[in-house]
Amino acid sequence: MKNDLRNFKRFMKVREEASRAFVNGDIAPLDAISTQVSPASIFDPKGDCVVGAKKVNAVNAAGARAFVPVGKSRFKVIQMELGKRVAFWAGIQRATVRIKGKPQPVPMDFRVTEGFRCENGEWKLVHRHADPLPAGSKKKKS
Repeated sequence: MKNDLRNFKRFMKVREEASRAFVNGDIAPLDAISTQVSPASIFDPKGDCVVGAKKVNAVNAAGARAFVPVGKSRFKVIQMELGKRVAFWAGIQRATVRIKGKPQPVPMDFRVTEGFRCENGEWKLVHRHADPLPAGSKKKKS
C-alpha cells in the first residue's frame, strides 16, 4: 500500500461507507476494516472503555444489531494526519438512525477521533473515540 495522503483519503471514503452500513445494521464493512489483532480500543458515546480487538469487534457487532435499515451517516473531517504506519482523523459524525423498538428516527451527532494502523499493507481501525456533540452545537457546512 502506498502510504500517501491521497490514498488515505480514498480509504476514508471506505471508512465512511462502513459507517453508513453500520447504522443500517450491517457490520461486515466495518469488520473488514477493523483490526483483528490487539491492541485495539473504543471509547463509546456512553462513556465505556473497551480494550482488546475481540472485545471491540464484539461491541461493534452488538451496536450494529441495534439498528434497522434506513439510517444515514456522514463525516465532517476537521483534521487528518498520516504517518508511515499510523493515521488518524478527527471531526464530526452526523447520523440519523432507526433503533429497533423505537418508532421514530433518532439523531446521533458525535465528536469523533479514530486511529488506524497499517497492517499487511491495509489500513485498519484500531481506536475510536466518539462522544455526543453538545446540544446546540451549530451545524456548519464544510
